[in-house]
Parts: sequence; C-alpha cells; structure tokens
Amino acid sequence: MLPDRSPGLAESARALAAGEVTSRALVEAALARIEATQPTVNAFRIVRAEAALAEADAADARLAAGARAPLLGVPVAVKDDMDVAGEPTAFGCDGAFPPVAEDGEAVRRLRAAGAVIVGKTNTCEFGQWPVTEGPAFGATRNPWSLAHTPGGSSGGSAAAVAAGLVPAALGSDGAGSVRIPASWTHLVGIKPQRGRISTWPRGESFQGITVNGPLARTVADAALLLDAASGNHPRDPHRPAPVDARAAAGRNPGRLRIALSLKPPFTALPARLQPDVRARVVELAGKLAGLGHTVEEADPPYGQIGLAFLPRATVGIAEHVRGAPHPALLDRRTRDAARLGRLLDGAPLRAARRAEAVLQRRVGGFFRSYDVVLAPTTAAPPPRIGALLSLSGFATDRAMIAACPYAWPWNVLGWPGVSVPAGFVAGGLPVGAQLLGPGGSEPLLISLAAQLEAELRWHEAWPPPAALDADSPAA
Repeated sequence: MLPDRSPGLAESARALAAGEVTSRALVEAALARIEATQPTVNAFRIVRAEAALAEADAADARLAAGARAPLLGVPVAVKDDMDVAGEPTAFGCDGAFPPVAEDGEAVRRLRAAGAVIVGKTNTCEFGQWPVTEGPAFGATRNPWSLAHTPGGSSGGSAAAVAAGLVPAALGSDGAGSVRIPASWTHLVGIKPQRGRISTWPRGESFQGITVNGPLARTVADAALLLDAASGNHPRDPHRPAPVDARAAAGRNPGRLRIALSLKPPFTALPARLQPDVRARVVELAGKLAGLGHTVEEADPPYGQIGLAFLPRATVGIAEHVRGAPHPALLDRRTRDAARLGRLLDGAPLRAARRAEAVLQRRVGGFFRSYDVVLAPTTAAPPPRIGALLSLSGFATDRAMIAACPYAWPWNVLGWPGVSVPAGFVAGGLPVGAQLLGPGGSEPLLISLAAQLEAELRWHEAWPPPAALDADSPAA
C-alpha cells in the first residue's frame, strides 16, 4: 500500500523551520513513496535518491545553523524538460542522453530557495500531446484511475503531486500542458505570464508559447512554488515586473466581472464541450456568483488565433528534433510535425509572431468589460491509457482538439491562467476550469482561485489509496 502522503509545500517549509521534522526525513519519505508507486503511477523518469539525500543533509545543517529560505529542505520535483546538473534531459524521448553540466534557470532558483530536487518527472515526446506515454518510459497513470491518463505533457509532475509523492512540482505549458493535467488530476495548475519563470537555457521555448509553471494541491502551495521559481536569466528576452503570488493567495479579490466562456475557440477540426464537463463548470460559475461576483456568458474575440499558434508550435518541434541525439527513435508524428515546422520556419512564422500584438489588443479589449474569463480547462475527462498512442498524426490532432480545445490561445497571448478543480464526472474522474486574465494578472487570478478553494475545499479530496496499490487490477 501507499506510504503516508506528502504534507503540503507551505506546511513542509513551516515544519522544517520550526524544527519539527528534518529534511532527510521528508526526502526519505518522498523517495519511499516514489519507489512504492513507480510500478503503478510511473510518475518519474529520473529519481535522484543519493543526490537528494545528500542535499537534504546539507539543508539540515543549514537549518541547524539558523539559515532560512522559502523552501529550505523541502522535496520537490521538476519535469524532464528542465535541466538539472548531472542528469540527462530526455524530454520524453527514447535513447541515451548525456548529462547536462548546469541547472536551468528555474531549477537554479528553486535550489536558491532551498528546495531539494528529488527527481525529474515523465513527459511525452517533446511535450506534444495531452497524455504522458511513450516507448521511452511507458505510460504514466492517473492516481484517480490507473486506467486513465493524468494528462500531458506535464503528466508526471501532476501524477506525482496528486498521488502525494511530493508536495508540489514544476511543469511546463505550451498548449495547456500544466493546466490540462491539473484539471485531470484534481490539482491547481498555474500557467504564468511569459517570462515569469525562466525557460533558460532556451530564451523562448517553442517560439515563446511555452512557459514553466507550478502544480500543487492548494493555491497557496502553487503560489509559493511560483514565487520560488520566478525570475530571469540575464539573457532572457521576456522579463515581466515581479509579483507576490503568495501574498495574493491570502487576499480577497474584491467583486469581479466574470465572463463564462463555454464556446471553444475556432479550430479547423471539431470540438464539443461534453455535457458532464459543462455542468461542472457551470456549477463553478454559480459558486462564483454566490460569492458576490457578476457572472455572465461571453466569449473573448479569439478570431482565427489558431493561425498564430501552428507555426510557432511546429517550428519549436523542429528545433528540438534538430538537437535530438537519436532522431531515428522519434515517434513518426514528431518527425512529421518537424517536417511541417521546417516548411513554416520563415514567412509563416514571422507572420505568426507579428499577429501576437494584434491578438493581444483585440482580446485585451474584452477586459475593459470583464476582469476574468472562466472557461473549461478541457472539453472532456481524461482518456484511457493508450487512446492516442497508435493514432496517425491527423487522428492524434483530431483527438487532442476534441478533448483539449480551450487552453492553447492563452499560450499565443502569453498571458496567465490558473486551472482549478471543478469536481468529478462519471467514474470519479476529475475535471477542471480555468481562470484567465490579461497580461500580468497572476495576483488577481490567484486571489480568486484562493477564494474558491476556501469555499469548495477541493484539497481535502484524495485519490482512493487502493487505486495506487501495485496489486490493483487496473495496474
């Protein structure tokens, strides 16, 4: 059976500072939980057991000497698209990858805040799909139902937090890859403003549509991880003004004008909001109205925003494929996407990049009438393991858009969004809703999410322990 669950991020930091627990004890417990669930949940690509224990001992020595830092001694995990010194960064790909020499900027900042990196979590190949499966590592499974995916591409980070293996984890979001798995594993997932958390050594990840962001069980924990990881490398091209996310989590948002947007943005392929997911999001809108906010149905003027997304996404894949040490081992869909990216890397990419400012002005005008958009995070609950694995490229795109048509426009805009739990549908599967705002609006979105959490107390629900048992029939 699963060992005891991880305490929350803020609670772990508090207990360490108060001398109620040691970092070694927390890290040992996290490593035990990871080991116990790898045969079932399979959240981790790399477990840094020896290195993490050494870092825990160093943290304990610092704590004993009176040192303090926001996450000093707390175990956390990061997605395997982030560089951790001495470890490979495979980003979901098969084959042998060399260890990297230096931490990426986000990891460096986590370490500066005192965090112990216990491991790197699974992700699909170059983060392209809303599932976390592949020949490199098998399938990462949803702690709420092992027969289903936790989502992707930050599915390993989401599964690790949802299963209680670590208190929080970093993921990355290029088309919803933090928010989608947060939705499907009953977590809070924050997609920050572009540049809030550095993606260095890539100044712009996937031509600027991908950002790093936290996954946690509570808004306060997600905000704490966001603050700890935030900041920039000197050569970062995007450097937004700092925010205090943790303070925002303790602040009343005031009375807001909220647009309930249920219509999927335009795509070339069909997408339909499933009725049970719609019902949960509408219920959440009712909760917001009950809290004193004005809520009415309205859709942002997205227009043909997809034309600004495809070149940036596929050129980004082509860039990653060029650096892959074993291109012959890549999924055929990856090679096809890279081929398209090479065709679009020129005038189409330049046009897509220019369109961003136009789109920001158009959608930004919507926020003269509304403060926040409430939308479904996904149109459907999590699919079963293997549902996308053997599909063609076109069929994969069709399935992705049908399930996940709502998240990606905010990646084009570069603006923040927060996915929060919206409840459960048939089979006990979690679904979520996203709070979306204009540039730099993380404090407002976090305050609103925290207000909802105080009302709904979603963090009190945990996956059934039997679902994580290695002897479970679903495993």
